[in-house]
Amino acid sequence: MARDSQAALVALNRFGFGARGGASGDLINAASDPRGFVKAELTRPSGVLLEAPGLQSTPQLGQAVFAYQDQVRQAREAAKETAKETAKAAAPAETPLPAPADQKPALRRNLSLNAAAEISGQMADAKPAETTVKPETMQPNVTAPQSAKPAPQPLNVIQKTFRAEALARLQRATLAECGFTERLVVFWSNHFCISASKGELARIWAGAFEREAIRPHVLGRFADMLKAVEQHPAMLFFLDNQQSLGPDSRAGQNRKRGLNENLAREILELHTLGVGGGYTQDDVTSLARIITGWTFAGRQGQLGPPGSFVFNANAHQPGSQILLGKIYEPAGLARGEAALADIARHPSTANFIATKFVRHFVADDPPPSLVARLRDIFVRTDGDLKAMATALVDSEEAWRAPLTKMRSPYEFLVASGRLLARVPEDPSRYLNGLNLLGQPLWSPAGPNGFPDSNAAWAAPEGMKLRLDIAAQIGSRLGSNIDPLDLLEFAAADAASIETRRTVERAESRQQALALLLMSPEMQRR
Repeated sequence: MARDSQAALVALNRFGFGARGGASGDLINAASDPRGFVKAELTRPSGVLLEAPGLQSTPQLGQAVFAYQDQVRQAREAAKETAKETAKAAAPAETPLPAPADQKPALRRNLSLNAAAEISGQMADAKPAETTVKPETMQPNVTAPQSAKPAPQPLNVIQKTFRAEALARLQRATLAECGFTERLVVFWSNHFCISASKGELARIWAGAFEREAIRPHVLGRFADMLKAVEQHPAMLFFLDNQQSLGPDSRAGQNRKRGLNENLAREILELHTLGVGGGYTQDDVTSLARIITGWTFAGRQGQLGPPGSFVFNANAHQPGSQILLGKIYEPAGLARGEAALADIARHPSTANFIATKFVRHFVADDPPPSLVARLRDIFVRTDGDLKAMATALVDSEEAWRAPLTKMRSPYEFLVASGRLLARVPEDPSRYLNGLNLLGQPLWSPAGPNGFPDSNAAWAAPEGMKLRLDIAAQIGSRLGSNIDPLDLLEFAAADAASIETRRTVERAESRQQALALLLMSPEMQRR
């Protein structure tokens, strides 16, 4: 059974999140038909979608943020007024100065009282310090005087939403039979990444962005995903396209402000053609002009429901544009959509996507033959992502390559939870662990997403932190678990002799569990 077990280990680790513990029987099921086990998820497109009670649409969340910000502003104003009234009430009575006999009494101006009121007002107006280290503490920074009743704090709907979205994603990854489609979601979400640390809108929209722009198209066409991503308010906000005005547009002339090229540059460099894909700075500028007016409705809802994608014709650059050698005539919103459709079919896009896809699933140095095959399938099927994923699973290269890719922190934590058969009920441990390991959920440092290489995740400091987390898990759960049983669930006879001996010779169950979680069978894919 060794050969089947090894193929089962590849099926679960390379394409999924590893085997689940308990009575799941994942390794046995995968061993009977490894390729069929992985591809079974591709036959259930609706299984990629994520719906859970309480998860709202992007416009609904946008309106919630605007209402929350109004509450915060009102609370600050109330605290400011309370501080002024309290300062006045606590001020000592005025003592008139002796007046000369030939003059009427005069009151001296109380400078200290005026200064105190002014300072209190400034403190109430101050914005809370921004932080990405402990987002759970994001609350309005409003402090009332001790002698006054504290102003009621509005519920932080932003953090509540973020945690609910995170929990839904973690639960889905933990419960999935193989996890291949969830791995596809993670891949595409990182490819078309935003960062929740950008601001309140980005944080509350991070999960909705993935649910609305990524998941529906993971097994669909690349061009459709590209359009959904670039028109999503979260991406427009993240890369500042709502600030981009055509220099010759009505809004551009009135406001004396011009283009913002952030979104256009990342579409060409990171989302489609890739570096060296044949575009120039002129193409970046042309695309930026073509997608001027792509924005989202603000809190006033003048262009549409607050938080929804809208096309603002007053901000759109008039005139024809040349992009990648093709002339695009003025056509409003349709011109930008036509440009994206053409870019999605560009040969450089096919090569860039195929290379990145194989690098993620197979090896840091992707086999050229497999890259070429997936590139050809991408071109021949007009960017059919299900066909590309199927071809990956059917390839010999994906099964022959050794399991040398280091799991990312997210993959490691999810794989550990699956093996321990623990469905998360609170996302805190996962979110804290991801922060510690350098992969905070939906919050990469830049628009290029989190790295996807062994060099990034196998560094000594990172491995030490993983060991700390594994030791904490072992200390918390090890006394009630037999690590050798878990090793059978995870790898059976595909486990190396070294791993089995290491777990057997551990001084305690707690230590054995920590060592198992740090083994190549749990760290590599």
